[in-house]
Amino acid sequence: MKIIYIVGIALCLGACQSSQQEQVSDGNKDFPFLIPSDKPNRPLSAAVERNYDAYENIRPEQSELYSQFKYTELKGFDYHGGDGTVTRRDPSKVIFENGKYYVWYTYRNTPVKAVGMARAKEANDTIPSADWDLSEIWYATSEDGFTWEEQGVAVPRPPKPQPGWRSVTTTDILKWKGKYYLYFQAFMEASGLRGDFCPVSVAYADSPDGPWTHTNKVVIPNGPEGSWDQYSIHDPYPLVHNGKIYLYYKGDFDKRPELNPSKVRMQGLAIADDPLGPFKKHSLNPVINSGHETTLFPFKEGVAAIVQRDGQEHNTIQYAKDWVNFEIAAITELLPVAAGPYVPDAFTDTKDGTGITWGLSHFINAGGDWEHNHTVLTRFDCDLSQDVDDQEMKGHYMNLSPEFHYQQSLSKEQRQRIENQHHQLKSKQ
Repeated sequence: MKIIYIVGIALCLGACQSSQQEQVSDGNKDFPFLIPSDKPNRPLSAAVERNYDAYENIRPEQSELYSQFKYTELKGFDYHGGDGTVTRRDPSKVIFENGKYYVWYTYRNTPVKAVGMARAKEANDTIPSADWDLSEIWYATSEDGFTWEEQGVAVPRPPKPQPGWRSVTTTDILKWKGKYYLYFQAFMEASGLRGDFCPVSVAYADSPDGPWTHTNKVVIPNGPEGSWDQYSIHDPYPLVHNGKIYLYYKGDFDKRPELNPSKVRMQGLAIADDPLGPFKKHSLNPVINSGHETTLFPFKEGVAAIVQRDGQEHNTIQYAKDWVNFEIAAITELLPVAAGPYVPDAFTDTKDGTGITWGLSHFINAGGDWEHNHTVLTRFDCDLSQDVDDQEMKGHYMNLSPEFHYQQSLSKEQRQRIENQHHQLKSKQ
């Protein structure tokens, strides 16, 4: 009898454990219809557990760091009829000075369009390899953020062999103790000859209108051989935090020709007490594991980042309370490419960042085809701000037209592969 009794208890315990694991509904244990704001004291699936542990809110629209993005065509810029010889791209942060908005950007105006990085050996002093080759840094001002007046060159290419003699691109602005600093990529060869290699240099001025003094020095050097940023230090992006300059940047690495894409992109951080350096790279670099460009802004006591394109965590908005260790705050869509937002407290060393509601970004396929390819600046709007509550920006998806989707069509090779598979299937019958 003891043996039978013990076996019966064991079978009962096994059945109870199995019931708990499978969570068969009995009418009393179902997940509630009204989602609890606090994590319920019950077994949860990994997905629902993640809702409580990984995100600040259960619903995306409840997060101040969730937004959709709206785009508006800018007025005031001429692109030579879209023939590919003029490009404007990679806008800086927008700042408000002297009663108007300022933005700096990569400007290329060449006799012919870029031949492409794969044909970089054909590039010379007048033929660019990439869309950003043979470029200068220009700037524009605006009274309202929609119509802009181009003011001309801010930082020209210096004489050879100084850093940037081939191209100065992808700039961003810092205001520090009454002076202004433009950090930028300083190319010393045509992009595509060995890749897209360059260090970061800096120019400074007493006014956002210049004149700018090019230091002709490398302020953030490439890393040593074998390090993640040994070749590329792109998209320098300075903010002020704890009385120091926190400069975030992007690196391209792990290049493997057999993979597509052949390299990954992550983002690092370098910190300095003075705008001209020395900058010390953070020991935890890279601090963001995804993203094609750097776009950050103070938010509450920490810093938020728009992480679009490339990497495991693309199409996310991330947050680091300590400005170093980033976590996903929201997942969204149609994020701005190479965004330069208007960040009111970028340089105030705030401990309660308000966030952003608009800025400039770019579209790289403005020509519609390779023959006329060039890049144009555009305006984006969003609600990533503590001060704004725009429910129109909090929608869960963009209702895109059939025409938009049909533009993402199959290639000839893909159609041929599908036809071949169809013929093989028919031949087996």
